[in-house]
Amino acid sequence: TGVELDLEESPNSVRLSSFDPVRRYIAKLSLERLIKEDKFQPENIEKVVVQIKGEIEREIKKEGERIALEAGLGGLSAGIIDLLGRFKFRTSYGQNLAKHSLETVNLAGYMAAEVGGDVELAKAAALFHDIGKVATSDSDEPHDVLTRKILERFGFPEKLVNAAASHHDREEKKSVEAELVYIADAISGSRPGARYEDIEGYVKRIGSLEDIAKSFPGVEDAYAISAGRELRVIVKAQEIPDEQAKKMAHDVGKRVRDEVITPGGVKVVVIRESRFEEQV
Repeated sequence: TGVELDLEESPNSVRLSSFDPVRRYIAKLSLERLIKEDKFQPENIEKVVVQIKGEIEREIKKEGERIALEAGLGGLSAGIIDLLGRFKFRTSYGQNLAKHSLETVNLAGYMAAEVGGDVELAKAAALFHDIGKVATSDSDEPHDVLTRKILERFGFPEKLVNAAASHHDREEKKSVEAELVYIADAISGSRPGARYEDIEGYVKRIGSLEDIAKSFPGVEDAYAISAGRELRVIVKAQEIPDEQAKKMAHDVGKRVRDEVITPGGVKVVVIRESRFEEQV
């Protein structure tokens, strides 16, 4: 299956690792069936994996058809249906791609109706806007770029392709529908509880905040607290006077704003402490 299997230290626990969520799902179901049957001979393992792959292919097709139907789109090719079906297995910051895409479809459709736009175009572009995230190629290109390539390959009109592929501003939005897809995508992704940050991204962001503060001369230490919503910078009182400490808060804040993506903003607090001691 191309999935790495690790036996965890805790009892009755196995970890499956793969960048491809469909492969992980195939491995999970295969392993569960093998455990249930208690047959781990090589020929039986291969047989079970082949069976599970067939079942997943049918599940992907069924899911793709369901998503297309719910979005109100008919006459889609088998290749597009296959890609839509893979939305079920893909998440972005914890938000399921199928649910996010259908939510974006509804929002874009409602807004298009309100402003007199092309409702069908807006809904189709909204459905396809993240299709590049399920591309099976090994390309390192951004998903919106892959979205354009996929839709062009399947012969969709340029107006729809642009409306779907311009939601990250890598290309100019050339229609009202493109703007509506951008807005709908942002609303769906930013509503409270829709997404959460993966632990690796969180640790990297916290480290970046502290590193920025520590790069300033006269800084003794820095701590990102409250899940990265506050950055406390401790300066050396003998080197940094009050006025410079005030300016440092502004300068650190500017660099954080320019260099780190910070959902909800970050409060920068510079602490300059003088201590006077006397031994008696």
